[in-house]
Amino acid sequence: MALCGACAVHVDGQAVRSCITPISSVANRKIVTIEAVGAEPVGKALQAAWVDVGVPQCGYCQAGQIMSAAALLKRTPKPTDKQIDEAMGGNICRCGTYTRIRAAIKQAAAKQGGAR
Repeated sequence: MALCGACAVHVDGQAVRSCITPISSVANRKIVTIEAVGAEPVGKALQAAWVDVGVPQCGYCQAGQIMSAAALLKRTPKPTDKQIDEAMGGNICRCGTYTRIRAAIKQAAAKQGGAR
């Protein structure tokens, strides 16, 4: 139903929900999952910021949150609070760590030379 965003992966650099994405629609396209996002500078910065800021609680949504945040920072290296909120709006955190998520995104952006 694509309601929470926990299953987000990158397809050609865009965050998509794998739960509703037919495998046939991604043939011959670049797929990046949470396991590989840390090999990219933005993903590595986000993973470090997530730990530094103490974002995770239960952990259920974290993969999808990081994938959505990485897609945001790749297309908008200096996101405003509004841009962060819009990009992350489809990701639900049952523990309510939204302010820490925003702080981690800002920290990662600053380390990449972005953030306002």
